[in-house]
Amino acid sequence: MILPTKTEEELSMEDENVKLKTGGDGRTTAVPLVDPVDDRKQPKGRAGSRTVKLVLLLVVLAVAGTGGKHLWTYLDSYESTDDAQIEGHLSGIGSRIGGTVTAVHFENNQVVTAGQILAELDPRDYILAVEQAKASVAFAESQLIAERPNVPIVRTTNESVVATSQANISQAEAAVAQAERDYESVMADFRQAEANNARAQADEARYRGLMEKEEISRSLYDRKLADAKAGQAALDAKRASGEAAQRVIAQRRASLRALGTQLSEAEQNNPRQLELRQATVQMRQANIAVFKSQLDQAELNLSYTKIVAPVTGIAGKKSIEVGERLQPGQELVTITETSDVWVTANFKETQLKRMHAGQEATARVDALDREFEGVIESMPGATGAVYSLLPPENATGNYVKVVQRLPVRIRLKRDQAGLDLLRPGMSVEPVVRVR
Repeated sequence: MILPTKTEEELSMEDENVKLKTGGDGRTTAVPLVDPVDDRKQPKGRAGSRTVKLVLLLVVLAVAGTGGKHLWTYLDSYESTDDAQIEGHLSGIGSRIGGTVTAVHFENNQVVTAGQILAELDPRDYILAVEQAKASVAFAESQLIAERPNVPIVRTTNESVVATSQANISQAEAAVAQAERDYESVMADFRQAEANNARAQADEARYRGLMEKEEISRSLYDRKLADAKAGQAALDAKRASGEAAQRVIAQRRASLRALGTQLSEAEQNNPRQLELRQATVQMRQANIAVFKSQLDQAELNLSYTKIVAPVTGIAGKKSIEVGERLQPGQELVTITETSDVWVTANFKETQLKRMHAGQEATARVDALDREFEGVIESMPGATGAVYSLLPPENATGNYVKVVQRLPVRIRLKRDQAGLDLLRPGMSVEPVVRVR
């Protein structure tokens, strides 16, 4: 049964909530724009939908706010930088003496151990220097042996000189006393001769008067005259003896003073002579010490002909070949101590206010794509710009403020897998937990 088709005018008049649709057979049908729903329930459904959407929006905002807070708290508890690298001790090895290289025992990137011989220099010149130093030491020791006996010899000689001088003084004092006694004896004889002469002269004068009166004989007077002359001669002789005795006393006293001077000189000079000999011995000993130090230096130089590695590590920057002539201090190789490495992280100055030594950190090494645990070992003393070869002079010219970076040292914890693979210069991204 075919239902009658309504015209467009009829449909438009029936309901404004329909639209016209023409089929393939040319017929036009009415299609409702909305589902037929009860007019009393439609407003209630729309209000419920809005409430659900509002609740969902509030829930999403709450979850987003809580998550954002936690995310911000997480991000705010760390400080990180990509301006960091692995660092370690780089020991530059140089020659301590000059010489010609006779052997080289290493290559670049070779692992060397402490005490390993890296290169050898021609030792012949230094062997001769050692022999010369030994000869100098032997010569100085022989001089000391020859000089040492002089000290007791001088001491004994000085004691003998003093004793002899003292004995001579005693003898001289005795001689002076004897001369004085002899003088007194001569003076006693002189006085006696004077008295005898006075009596003889008086007799001669008396007898001369008697002879002139011819009361005595001429012969008797002649005897008295001879006695007077003899008495005068004896007096003159005793006077001369007294003067001689005085000269002997003066001579003996002069000898005594000379001996006293000699004794005083010996007592003053003997200690000085002994000190001189002792100083000469000390000088010989000092010469031995000097020559021994020269021998030690020569032996050290001989030992330096074998250049050894002071530390264990990896050799690099080799600049030595057999036959090359080395100069003292010339650098030959650099040894990297791979067993002791750390991270130098150049943080911005604005990142350091909550950082301090002892904080935990992690370091991701780009070359290994691996993280290592560490701890801040020390904080910097100045910015990297201040430590540079040409630090900036902000007090001159135009000033532009630039955020500075400071090197923070992070010590990697031991006993971590892969530490032996770290090399100085590797790029690192450290993260420091600040709270």
